[in-house]
Amino acid sequence: MHYRMEAPDQNFTHKPAAAKCWGFDSRSFRWAQTMRLAVEEINQSQNLLPNFTLGYKIYDSCTTPLTAQGAVMAVLNGPGEAHDSGCSGTSPVLAVVGESGSAQSIVLSRSLQPFSIPMISYFSTCSCLSDRKKFPTFFRVIPNDDYQVKAIARLLQKFGWTWVGVVLEDHDYGRFALQGLMREIKNTGVCLAYQEMIPKVYSRERILEILDVMKRSTARVVVVFSGEGELYPLLKEYMDHNITGIQWIASEAWVTASLFAGSEFYPFLGGTLGFSIRKGQIPGLRNYLMSVDPLRYPSNPLVHELWGALYGCSLSPPGNVAQVSSQLPPCSGQEPLKEQHFAYLNTSSPRVSYNVYKAVYAIAHALHSLISCEPGKGPFQNSSCADATNIHPWQLQHYLQEVSFTISGEEVNFDENGDVVPSYDVINWQRGAAGNIEFVTVGMFDGAKEAGKELFIQEDVIVWAGHQSEMVVSVCSDSCAPGSRKAVRRGEPLCCFDCAPCDNGKISNETDSIDCTSCPEDYWSNQAKTKCIPKAVEYLTHDAMGLTLTVIAVVGACLTITVLAVFLYHRNTPIVRVNNSELSFFILLSLTLCFLCALVFIGEPTPWSCMLRHTAFSITFSLCISCILGKTLVVLAAFTATRPGNNIMKWLGPKQQRVIISACTFVQVIICAVWLITAPPFPYKNTQYQRSKIILECSVGSDRAFWCVLGYIGLLAALCFILAFLARKLPGNFNEAKYITFSMLIFCAVWLAFIPAYVSSPGKFTVAVEIFAILASSFGLLMCLFAPKCYIILLKPHKNTKQHLMGRTGIK
Repeated sequence: MHYRMEAPDQNFTHKPAAAKCWGFDSRSFRWAQTMRLAVEEINQSQNLLPNFTLGYKIYDSCTTPLTAQGAVMAVLNGPGEAHDSGCSGTSPVLAVVGESGSAQSIVLSRSLQPFSIPMISYFSTCSCLSDRKKFPTFFRVIPNDDYQVKAIARLLQKFGWTWVGVVLEDHDYGRFALQGLMREIKNTGVCLAYQEMIPKVYSRERILEILDVMKRSTARVVVVFSGEGELYPLLKEYMDHNITGIQWIASEAWVTASLFAGSEFYPFLGGTLGFSIRKGQIPGLRNYLMSVDPLRYPSNPLVHELWGALYGCSLSPPGNVAQVSSQLPPCSGQEPLKEQHFAYLNTSSPRVSYNVYKAVYAIAHALHSLISCEPGKGPFQNSSCADATNIHPWQLQHYLQEVSFTISGEEVNFDENGDVVPSYDVINWQRGAAGNIEFVTVGMFDGAKEAGKELFIQEDVIVWAGHQSEMVVSVCSDSCAPGSRKAVRRGEPLCCFDCAPCDNGKISNETDSIDCTSCPEDYWSNQAKTKCIPKAVEYLTHDAMGLTLTVIAVVGACLTITVLAVFLYHRNTPIVRVNNSELSFFILLSLTLCFLCALVFIGEPTPWSCMLRHTAFSITFSLCISCILGKTLVVLAAFTATRPGNNIMKWLGPKQQRVIISACTFVQVIICAVWLITAPPFPYKNTQYQRSKIILECSVGSDRAFWCVLGYIGLLAALCFILAFLARKLPGNFNEAKYITFSMLIFCAVWLAFIPAYVSSPGKFTVAVEIFAILASSFGLLMCLFAPKCYIILLKPHKNTKQHLMGRTGIK
């Protein structure tokens, strides 16, 4: 009935006086009146406990375990000190309805346990009370805090409040609720910015410390597990310091407390959200409450205190219980109850009162089942029933565990732990028409539903803290956008983090991703790092570079064909016939093929194009160098043949030259055939060189075969260079050995430079380097071998004579 107690002086020199209780609670008095109404209804019922009358006693615990324990001792022993018959017979009480606070219920249940007296609480929610080993006789008609903290955790997650503070009372209710909340928010991304405990004994210094923590913290959401009596001093100082901008999350212990429904609380507590026990209907409650007045109950001090609390007046001098100050103006007791007496007359949506109502009816239904037991079909030893004239509390407890009845359309029963099915209304504190606070239902939490679907909220009807239409944001760090990941700060909670962009090739497509996901091998992250896109496939295509190389190759081939046409037209002139015109034609044909084989390297690599690239290139160049080698041998043989007695030219006739060319070329053909049979070149997706692209290239298949092919061409070129170098000073105005030497020098220089450029070039440039080497060496051979001859044929025809070519000491 009161929410504050003044402890008596205990000096151990005389018997201590009775504890004084202060702060009359009209709401609790309404609960007591609801119990009286339920008992009277049952006693008047013809269907429930007919021919039996329920009796009751009401005790005031003053919201403290000490006074509650004194009350239960008074129930068991009686008010006097004399020996009571209850110690040897049945208990003087069969069941207890109470308590409102978990701390008091723990003390009461432990005190009643040795006597097996069942107790039904209407407002104690501590999850610790569900332990049947410690509290075997405890029942309750309100869900335990395990479900409430689960509901609060779901609420925090739903609105994205990841950085919250917790304020709790210094009792088991607050401690167990905090433990449950921490268990529920584990691995959900919600962190506690602070945990502050309201002291049991009022201390303004401690209250100011809590407020200072709340002001300095960046958390804008505060969850409170406390009764209204313990919380009131904190909220009073909170308002005096004019603190605003905090979104309060209320536990069921104070979310519908009429103590805070006044208009002076709204600017500071408006928008509060919380979970309340489900409301029900109690027919006739309002009229029953209206019937209470001091004239009808002149000797009831609680009614006098109610009048003093409602009207601020004094009916009589202070008695054994705390009264309003005698200095207050007197009142007659005939004042009418009005609508503004909300704390007492709130019957529009009874919640705790409805729980009291259910608790009394649960006991009545259990007693009715006990009395209605048929002999021989009872639940006790030898199928016996209880003696209706001598009932033991443990027998009633058995029936309470099995009780099941319907009231106001709700089915009431207890599980194996003495709990009921969890269900809550989501309450939002909104401004009423008179400026006071109204408790508006904006959703519900049904613990019987499957995980993830328990919570339902109508967000569009919620009024947020500060009478705002927009939700309060309470995070330690802003959310990380897609394309980044959380990077936890060392030494800070998980909710405090920095946002690190994903590395190249990794993505995150969700807000607040813990890690970035690697893209598949053929995919790459887009610029925003939010999705994987197919990698760009790179190869030497007909772009600017490809077209340039194509044009150069075609021009080279056409130029070579033009030279061939010129030579065919002037095939009978001395400069064409010198050193065997047939070899010149072979060289021009092979050079044409060399230019054209460069075209095979341009375009998307396919299995056939990869095999054709290297084989065509190697065979055509081998043919070309073989022809040049044959020409060089002919030059050397011709010079040697001019010496007396030397007839080496008969070994280098046209047939022998063809054999040499065919043999040298055939060796390369054999190497290429072995290469294609054992490990042919194939298209290859290179994702390692440049991870953001797929470089489509031709793998050589066998590096050894590739270098053997190049090595063989190099061997032919080196041999040709050496022989031409030896013949560079042969007599005559037109010494072709000099031009062969220059051509081989250019050829070798190009391909020696090609090797490091080929190895170090990235992507399509590797192929471009190889094409450039083919074209450069081909142009080098064409220019060095045939440009001088074409110059004489076309521009200096007077020098195209045998005498001019041979000179004074020319070949005869």
